[in-house]
Amino acid sequence: MKSQNEYIGDDSFKKMLDHYHCPTPLHVIKMRFAGAICSPNLELRPTEVISSFWPQGETPRLETKNEAELFFKFFMGLWDTIFVGVKNNHIKLDRLEGKDKATLKAYCYHRYEEVEAGFIEGFWGGKADLKITQYIAGIIDSLTDLSEVYAKMPNKIDSAMDLTAITSALHKTDEMVEKSIKFIIENSVLPRIEELRRSVN
Repeated sequence: MKSQNEYIGDDSFKKMLDHYHCPTPLHVIKMRFAGAICSPNLELRPTEVISSFWPQGETPRLETKNEAELFFKFFMGLWDTIFVGVKNNHIKLDRLEGKDKATLKAYCYHRYEEVEAGFIEGFWGGKADLKITQYIAGIIDSLTDLSEVYAKMPNKIDSAMDLTAITSALHKTDEMVEKSIKFIIENSVLPRIEELRRSVN
């Protein structure tokens, strides 16, 4: 079924985030939505995930019914787009390149946010005690380990004489992250995909 909430596109969405002083960047929002859609916490609602993009107590005050409808319509347009990505098992990290130390370090920070603050936080959905199979728990643990690779890499970049090996390691880590997410979707999400259509309420 085609979504009634069309995604407004990255540029327009970023302007909306700026308008509402959202501290969470778009790449984190996309991956947190992906993690939330994959989450075994079936009580999790999109509104809860959306609220998590602001510090507690700082969610925007929506002055009118029309503003509230547009606000959630825009977010649900992105949610529905990510849902299709999950259903097609085609969740990908942002395409990034780094050619010097500064851009490679930015690459690492971006990736850490995507994986740790994005997918993993979305997957847990605000709970620390979800019942999940041992093999899925192992994959989530491996994603946490991979996010730590990104977190530690900037120190290695600072002291590196040759960036070729580091660039190769980052690309290999990216592949492992995407394969891990693909495995979770294929084995834990797709068998119950229709149960995961969550309303905004």
